[in-house]
Amino acid sequence: MEYTQLGRTGLKVGRLVLGTMNFGPQTTEADSHTIMDAALDAGVNFFDTANAYGWGENKGRTEEIIGSWFAGGGDRRDKVVLGTKVYADMTADGNPWPNHDRLSALNIRRSVDASLRRLGTDRIDIYQFHHIDRNTPVEEIWQAVDTLIQQGKILYAGSSNFPGWKIAQTNEIARQRGSYGLVSEQCLYNLFERRAEMEVIPAAREYGLGVIPWSPLHGGLLGGVLKKEAQGGRRGAGMAAERLAAPGVRDQIQSYETLLDKHGLAPGEVALAWLLTRPGVTGPIVGPRTAEQLAGALRALELELSEELLASLDEIFPGTGPSPEAFAW
Repeated sequence: MEYTQLGRTGLKVGRLVLGTMNFGPQTTEADSHTIMDAALDAGVNFFDTANAYGWGENKGRTEEIIGSWFAGGGDRRDKVVLGTKVYADMTADGNPWPNHDRLSALNIRRSVDASLRRLGTDRIDIYQFHHIDRNTPVEEIWQAVDTLIQQGKILYAGSSNFPGWKIAQTNEIARQRGSYGLVSEQCLYNLFERRAEMEVIPAAREYGLGVIPWSPLHGGLLGGVLKKEAQGGRRGAGMAAERLAAPGVRDQIQSYETLLDKHGLAPGEVALAWLLTRPGVTGPIVGPRTAEQLAGALRALELELSEELLASLDEIFPGTGPSPEAFAW
């Protein structure tokens, strides 16, 4: 496993990030533990979760599953770079009182303590803002974060789903306060969805943030959906089905799958390997439901994509290009 530095931190992480959003809702606790064991054995040492994972009445369940895995011993906690997130309404009835969601200082402090209890640990390595909060001053957010860092409850702060301007604003205010600032950004980024290249990734690179793409297969669209449909007689489901129904998308995906079939390559593995060639990317988040899916994702680390193949992928999925060049007449 190749390791890289996470943004401007001293943390070394593998080139894939284990996303745990399926632990609980779709994957049993025992199977989740098996996946985490296999990931760590393979050198995947960055585990990403969120306080809301588990969803619905089971919000927080995913953190509890990770916590029970940590409790198994073997220095597991010390071997893992652990990231979780704050923003969601965590009240049982889904009807929050004021300051029980988003990024108020009060909710940040409450949420950290609750996540630490569920995770069974004394610290969160990367505490991430799941979304922007337009109603809370950035100064207030950093005041809460700085206090938690001083208390040893978190090491660093990261962002998720932030536009480029918000990354800049948040880090400039951190600089004014003498705070450390954001160290990572989780963004929607894959072969099909490349808008992050215009503003988000340039901003992240300018401020020294590690980029951690989520949905690298775009909800299964890039995972060989048409071939699976033909073999199993089933149409794509969820996001993949919605995307395939859009004008031109089915032809685009067919071109993608045909190209990779000629090279004898698996679409899902190529989609992950392509992200690993992108400047600024630390590692994509993979969210396996089974150990077999994790093994497939790990094979992407062994792929070396030729310049010819990369150029062909750009033809099928042309990027928007960074600004301001992309707006040139």
